[in-house]
Amino acid sequence: MIPAPPGHPSRAAESALGILALAAGRPATLGGGRLVCLDGPAGSGKTTLASALAAAEPDAVVVHMDDLYAGWGGLPHLEKQLDMLLRPLAAGRPGRYRRYDWHAGAFAETVTVPPAPLLALEGVGSGAAAYDDLRTVLVWVDASADLRRARGLARDGDAFAPHWDAWARDERELFARERTAERADLVVRTA
Repeated sequence: MIPAPPGHPSRAAESALGILALAAGRPATLGGGRLVCLDGPAGSGKTTLASALAAAEPDAVVVHMDDLYAGWGGLPHLEKQLDMLLRPLAAGRPGRYRRYDWHAGAFAETVTVPPAPLLALEGVGSGAAAYDDLRTVLVWVDASADLRRARGLARDGDAFAPHWDAWARDERELFARERTAERADLVVRTA
């Protein structure tokens, strides 16, 4: 476990360095690059940690799962998006995904992701077991339920409030089915 909470920039940077060191000590799993997945419930600090990874590794590409979900009910339906992104990258070719436009409520343009030394996939569902063969490091990021809710609502405000309970239920079902926290290489608890 890495006890450094990513809510604090210097602690997030410390956590990021530990994650990068672990990834660097393992063989490439995504073509010639490495895949680090930052998974955990909404509001746990995954985005902050992804930003710290990108700051510590300038060649890293960060993909936010928020761009892959098909809206508030899209969490159970990620496989096609992840396949289009990860399987080509594993073969050394650019991956792709359709970016979801939350304001329009529909998928928008196709985003191309070139092969990179490090791909950080950040968000709920990034640690799907179907991609264990492609993953270098799986990080479980967590915080207390009250803190996560406060962070999520502060970040997304009124847009997220009516969806929080349904999203949290979908998360719990996904995490139980996938055993994400149990499969994680590292745990980062935020405070």
